[in-house]
Amino acid sequence: MNISKMVVKNLTRRRGRFIFTLMGITIGIASVVTFLALGGSLKSEIERESAALGANLVVTPKGSCAYEQVSILTGEQLPTTITKEEVEKIRGIEGLTAIPFLTGTTALQNRPVSVMGILPEQTKAFKAWEIAEGSYFPEGQEDGAVIGSVVASQFELGPGAELRIRGQQIGVQGVLEETGGKDDVTIFLPLASAQRIYEQGELVSYVAVRVDDLSQVENYALKIKDTVSLGVVSDKQMLKSVLGIVGTVNITLQLIAAVAVLAAAFGIVNTMMTATYERRREIGILQSLGARRRTIFTLFLLESGAYGVLGGLAGAVGGLLFSALAAPHIGQNAVTSFVKGSGTGAMFDPLIIVGAIFFSAVVAILAGLYPAWMAARLTPVEAISYE
Repeated sequence: MNISKMVVKNLTRRRGRFIFTLMGITIGIASVVTFLALGGSLKSEIERESAALGANLVVTPKGSCAYEQVSILTGEQLPTTITKEEVEKIRGIEGLTAIPFLTGTTALQNRPVSVMGILPEQTKAFKAWEIAEGSYFPEGQEDGAVIGSVVASQFELGPGAELRIRGQQIGVQGVLEETGGKDDVTIFLPLASAQRIYEQGELVSYVAVRVDDLSQVENYALKIKDTVSLGVVSDKQMLKSVLGIVGTVNITLQLIAAVAVLAAAFGIVNTMMTATYERRREIGILQSLGARRRTIFTLFLLESGAYGVLGGLAGAVGGLLFSALAAPHIGQNAVTSFVKGSGTGAMFDPLIIVGAIFFSAVVAILAGLYPAWMAARLTPVEAISYE
C-alpha cells in the first residue's frame, strides 16, 4: 500500500472541491503574510527614520500626542505653534544644538508631497547631507528649493526645474544624495520662504535637539521644559510610542486575517468529513485487506495536512507579492507613509514563508483530526455495508 500515491489520488479525485478548499486556506494565509510583511516594513522604517532624524530630543507643541510624534517621523504636516522666541530660548541653553523645522504639504501632478522649511546651513550640517545634482542654498538666500532624490526621480525634476507651491513659482537648485529616509520624498525650502508661503509668520512646527553629553539627555529635557512651556520627548520615548501605535494596528489586522484562516480550517473539516462519508466502502475494503485503524487515521490526516502545506506555500508567495504590489498604492497617512516611503514596500523575510507554511500545516492537521478519527473508528462491516 503506497500511502503517498493514495493521498495524491484522493486529493485530486474531486478537483473542484480540492481547488476551492485549497483557495480558502491560501487566501487566509496570504492575508496573514501580507500584514506580517507590511508590519515588518513599518517597524524597520520607523526605526530608520528615528535614527535619520539625528535628534536626541524633539520639542513639540504643548499638548501634542503620539500622533504628532508619528507625523514628525513621516514628514506629515504638524500644528505650527512654536514661536521664534521659544526657539531662541532653547538654543540659548548650553551644551545642545537646536534646529527648527516647519512642515507643510503640496501637490505635484495631483500627488501629495511633503514640504519642509529649514535653516539651510545648520540643517545640512545637522543631517550630514550631500548634494547629488546642482547646488545647495547659497548663504543668506531665501528663495529656491532643494529636493529629495525620490521626488526628483518620480516627477522628473532637476536643477533649473520649476515647482508651484501654493501659487508660488519656485526654482529647483539642487537634488540631495539618497538618504534612504523621508528626506528623499521631501521638498526643502529656506525657513523664511516656507513661513511666508504657508503664512505662518515666525512660527515653526517642531525643534530637533542634539545634546553634547548623551548621559545628560533627561536633564536637558527638564531644562528645556523649565525654559519653555512646550512638550519634550526623547528619541527613545518617541520610537517606543510610535512603535506602540503601529504594533496595535498591526495586531488588529493580523487578528482579522486569523479569522480568514479559521474559516478556511472549517472548510477543510467540511471537505474531509464529506470525503469520510463518500469513501466508507473504500475504507472497509482497505481494512479487509489488512489496513489498521492507525493507517486509515494517518491517510486522512496526511490528506488534510497536504491542504495546509500547499495552501501555506501558495499563500506565503501570494502574500509577499501582494504586499509588494499594494504598498505603493496604500493611502497616504501618518502610519502608511512609512510603507510608501520604503524602497521595497514590504519586508521579505524567509522566516515569514517558513512560519506561514508551518502555521498553515498545523491548522490543517488540527482541522483534519476529527474527520480522520471518524474514518478510523469505522469497523470493516460498517464500512463495506454502507450504501
